[in-house]
Amino acid sequence: MKETVDNNILWNEAAKAGFLLGAVSIGCLALKELATLSGSSFLLQAAAIILWAVEFFGCILLMKKVQLDLRDKYQGVKMEDTYKLGRRAALLSGLLLASAQTLLILKMPQEEMTAFVSQMTSALPALSSSEKEQLDGMLDKLPVITFFSQWIYCFLYGTVLSAVMSRYIFVQKLFGDTFPPQEDNTPDEQ
Repeated sequence: MKETVDNNILWNEAAKAGFLLGAVSIGCLALKELATLSGSSFLLQAAAIILWAVEFFGCILLMKKVQLDLRDKYQGVKMEDTYKLGRRAALLSGLLLASAQTLLILKMPQEEMTAFVSQMTSALPALSSSEKEQLDGMLDKLPVITFFSQWIYCFLYGTVLSAVMSRYIFVQKLFGDTFPPQEDNTPDEQ
């Protein structure tokens, strides 16, 4: 007999799913960093686009799989349970990805960071010298800003994705494996 889902089970399943989603995102981030080592701007741009697509669509497919597994593994799973699972997984995977990105920024040499900021400020000619100094002052706060902005982004993306996927898998359950339902093509008996 299947076990019924409760809060502890949801957190355990969310931790597994969050680790899986976070590992995929961190793997894509690591591959992007490896592409930067090549020095080729074309390779960097191509890798960034391809890996963004892999990460974006891969997370969608993984979220669907995780929610379907929860629905099929436990008894009495409701739409709100799959939504909670996805939201919690997004919170945990976002924490992993935000930590990895912050660690990369902290490990970046100061010269590269300064060159990056000066390159950005030169692209914005409308900035006054005091505004450029303020941007340079934010350089010390960049790891914290990156951490929280990435974590919030991942959580919001995962929450929206979870809401959409949780409804989809229950509509799919109502109408069978194919949605929209296909018509029966058997001829009428007379």
